[in-house]
Amino acid sequence: MSRAPLSLIGLLLFGCLATSPSQSDELKDLYFGEALYYAHQGHFFEALERLDTEVKQHDELDEPALDTLYYHIDDAEFSLGDFELRYRMHHRAGRAIKAVLEGAVDEIVRNDAAYRLARIHFQKNQMADAMRALERIDGKVPDSIRDDIEFLRANIYLAEGRPAESIDVLRKLQDSDSFGGFAAYNLGIAYLQDGQRQAALEQLERAGQIATDEPAELAIRDKSNLVLGTILLEDGEYGKSIPYLNRVRLDGPFSNQALLSSGWASMSTDSFERAVVPWNILADREATDRATQEAMLALPYAYGKLNVHGRAAIFYGRALDSFSTEVDKLNASIESIREGRFLEALIREEIRKNKDWVIRLRSLPETPETYYLMELLASHDFQTGLQNYLDLADLRRKLLAWETSFDSFDEMVDIRHAHYDPLLPDIDTLFRELDSRIRLRIEQHKMLVKRRDHMLTTPRPEFLATPEEQAILGRIEHIETQLQGSESAFAVSSLQRLRRLKGMLTWTLETKYHERLTEFDRNLRGLDHAMAVVQEQYDQYVRARQAATHSYVGYQKPIKRLRAQVRNSVTKIELLMVRQGHLLEVVAVEELIARRSRLENYGDKARFALADSYDRATQAQANMDEQ
Repeated sequence: MSRAPLSLIGLLLFGCLATSPSQSDELKDLYFGEALYYAHQGHFFEALERLDTEVKQHDELDEPALDTLYYHIDDAEFSLGDFELRYRMHHRAGRAIKAVLEGAVDEIVRNDAAYRLARIHFQKNQMADAMRALERIDGKVPDSIRDDIEFLRANIYLAEGRPAESIDVLRKLQDSDSFGGFAAYNLGIAYLQDGQRQAALEQLERAGQIATDEPAELAIRDKSNLVLGTILLEDGEYGKSIPYLNRVRLDGPFSNQALLSSGWASMSTDSFERAVVPWNILADREATDRATQEAMLALPYAYGKLNVHGRAAIFYGRALDSFSTEVDKLNASIESIREGRFLEALIREEIRKNKDWVIRLRSLPETPETYYLMELLASHDFQTGLQNYLDLADLRRKLLAWETSFDSFDEMVDIRHAHYDPLLPDIDTLFRELDSRIRLRIEQHKMLVKRRDHMLTTPRPEFLATPEEQAILGRIEHIETQLQGSESAFAVSSLQRLRRLKGMLTWTLETKYHERLTEFDRNLRGLDHAMAVVQEQYDQYVRARQAATHSYVGYQKPIKRLRAQVRNSVTKIELLMVRQGHLLEVVAVEELIARRSRLENYGDKARFALADSYDRATQAQANMDEQ
């Protein structure tokens, strides 16, 4: 498994700590930084892969305080849950975030974790659990998620059918920089759910007039106008609905539906000429769009109301040709999906590298089926299933890459074995000799230290005698032993002289004892340093010797086990991909069949309307000729 250059990561990652709630002043663990580096690029699997390994290694340490991750461990554990959440591993993410909530962590971190846990439950449609998680938020809340929390709370109230509580929250978010437009729209919906129709209309009108340049808020403004116009249209207030429908931008995501509804509103007021205008625009747009297809039939219908039957017949003919062509394409698309081309297009790497990959699918000429599935692809349920399939495809790719990398590991182990195996026997022989000498010196050093400590309490001057003094003292004691018991004058005289000589030597040892003890202690302390250096070098060698052995010994079984695990995982993933892919294909085929049925129905209507328009046009021409 390759790692990004740590020197580069060290330079780039101090700004990446924003992912971590507490934002440490200094990054001390570069592998944690590497995980953040990948996370900030949106590669959450790679971030999880690295950070999960790093946290597990940290947990297995005997002295974790000596590890550089120790300074970031709370942030790392929180980030694990965050990455898992972003990678949609909701079960594991919830477990990790709960661990943070129950641990002794900073108040800001705990509140952030509670919000993320609530968001997980909301996405899983567990509204009661989501609200309980929000209720755990207490004390200081990070400014960056303050509005997010309240907006989530309002959405939970709406999902639970409690619009009154949602209204109270959404009112406070009207001036929010992040959620102002969305809160304005949701407030209108909340009024509708609460039965306050007039307040809902007024609120949607305000939401439809927000001044903004943000694409997301422009879209929500268009949606507000579309919803307001649709409500009035369905209530029969056709004239009032038209201005709101006309506010929707022609290049916005809701423009097709707005153009279609605007035309029907004009038709309902018998303003046939006005209805022709939006339908003419819509009829020239993408032929696969439902609103466009309906407009293709509605436009000649409006011309028929205007008694322009010839033009109506022409447009009915165009609609019929378009519907026939689209039915043929749908038949080809259904066949293409059944042959597996749809799934092949979805997992294209060059497509998915672009954030607008769903839209780009429409430009693939060999995959016409994707051209008709934009609405289905954009739906939440299909997106969830599709993302599961894409995740499985990514995992399969990674596992296959890992499987091939095991051969490289085997080769590395063989190279290390070939390098170290011939060298280690000779090194071990020399080390054993050196080891015995070192152990002897260590024992001698311990004996000297013990003697020094003993002399600090019980003076022993003879222990500090010089070698010459020890030799003289030994000679004196030997002569004394020889002369002991002799009564000759020579022996008596010699013993007296030996006692005087021994006394002088003892005087010297006694008077110089403290000086010699000080010198001995100083020299012994110097020896302590030398012995520490020797011990350190000895330990370094032992570690190096162990590392050399561990670099190639004991890897066969783990690699074999990992190979089997990867192979089994690939088999399991391929089975899951087949099942998930079949489910997606069935849903897609059913969608295309439904669209084909609708188009065939439109075609039948267009065929009968075409014949009727020709008859009316012919009759009108005959009447003109008679006149």
